[in-house]
Amino acid sequence: MMEINMKEILKQFNIDANANSYGDGHINETYRLESSPYLLQRINVDVFKNPHEVMENIENVTEHLRKKIVAAGGDPDRETLTVIKTADGANYYKVDDERVYRMYKFIEDAVSYNKVTSTKQFYDAARAFGKFQNMLADFPAEKLHETIVNFHNTPERVNQLLDAIKKDAVGRAKSVKAEIDFALERAGEMDAVLKAMDEGTVPLRVTHNDTKLNNVMFDTNTGEPICVVDLDTVMPGSMLFDYGDALRFGASTADEDEKDLSKVWFDLELFKSFSMGYIEEMKDVITPKELELMPFSAKLLTYECGIRFLADYINGDVYYKIHYPEQNLDRARTQLKLVADMESKMDEMKQIIKELTPAKA
Repeated sequence: MMEINMKEILKQFNIDANANSYGDGHINETYRLESSPYLLQRINVDVFKNPHEVMENIENVTEHLRKKIVAAGGDPDRETLTVIKTADGANYYKVDDERVYRMYKFIEDAVSYNKVTSTKQFYDAARAFGKFQNMLADFPAEKLHETIVNFHNTPERVNQLLDAIKKDAVGRAKSVKAEIDFALERAGEMDAVLKAMDEGTVPLRVTHNDTKLNNVMFDTNTGEPICVVDLDTVMPGSMLFDYGDALRFGASTADEDEKDLSKVWFDLELFKSFSMGYIEEMKDVITPKELELMPFSAKLLTYECGIRFLADYINGDVYYKIHYPEQNLDRARTQLKLVADMESKMDEMKQIIKELTPAKA
């Protein structure tokens, strides 16, 4: 690895400052600039192979958001990301094929959280993601680049699982027959959202695709959610992907690699609080089919994540980083346990959404 000349990189943005490593992100490297209200990030080009497309998506989406925020009397420098241009007017600086940098304005007096600690907090996160969706409801999603192809194409993820089983690269398939059987028994229904999109009853929207709690910034003084961050995976898709994945992660009672499955279940109170916040913000633009599929989408995204972990375990742990040999299997089992628990609670989930559905005028 060549030595980073940070001064030279910052010079491209017309800034002279010291940079210190910042945050605990797993994908990009982030630096906080001393005595300067900016963040510098090195984009991970192993994950995002076309940084030009990533940054074009981010710039287009944030410009749209800024206009909406200003029109509503808000503060665009706090309520969305602000891309800082280089001296040449570009939205990123490329040193070479391995090192690509971008700069954002630092959002002061704000904090993010890694774990859901209350229904109120999860409700507020839902409001942030719902508001993000609502403000982008009139953005032409088809103009965005698909930076990760087939990201939430669950039938394609099933095909990848079948391929892993067939190849059985490291001889593990036989030992996980129960998990494979569980997954394949449910494979036939996992195209429901894509079918609805094809039919036009679920619209193509701008999707965030990483709706974890820690991608919402909260004001340190008021506690209010102010900004959705980490827009690298912004792409065209269904809002059900964002909604479902937020619940997969946030409404689980256990860690993603919990070994004791008796601790793993789907919290209906958290489901209700998140759904309430999301629907409140989306009520003017959400479609009847989206409302109908909301409970199922939580199961869909959990199932998809589970079979991705399972396929990687069968393949010999070639995609996800692991810290011990069985970690991908533990991850798969927690997700599949959540799927089973959601199935047992699906009628209650549907009833909750029905009660939260806004009355027609």
